[in-house]
Amino acid sequence: MSATRYLPFVGRLLIGLPFAMSGLGKLAAYGATTGMISAAGLPVPPLAFAVAVAVELGGGLLLIAGYHTRLVAGVLAAFTLAAAISFHNNFADQNQMINFLKNVMMAGGLLQIVAFGAGALSVDNRRSAAGLHSSSAAAA
Repeated sequence: MSATRYLPFVGRLLIGLPFAMSGLGKLAAYGATTGMISAAGLPVPPLAFAVAVAVELGGGLLLIAGYHTRLVAGVLAAFTLAAAISFHNNFADQNQMINFLKNVMMAGGLLQIVAFGAGALSVDNRRSAAGLHSSSAAAA
């Protein structure tokens, strides 16, 4: 068994954990988060807050587990690009430029997950292996 079979899980963990932590942080700071959303000019800050927490916390945990990984990674990539455009668009500010590029890089990593899937250590892999065994048993 090759050690590289663990790399997709490590990659999902390294990308999913910051999303989950960010979602938890938002959950603990409703007022500050909705204020920041409002300051960015997004409509209906409470709804945007709920979507952000669901996508970040839920998506981060699902990505780590490897459950519906390609779909989750695609949603997280779109969310990350939308956040970059909405919140990190002042390129005259070096920190905003760095955060914008960080989001673009994260979206790139997420698109790699969309392209190549969850890997061996994932719920998706267990489900497909279980499906293959049950369908081959039914055929026999």
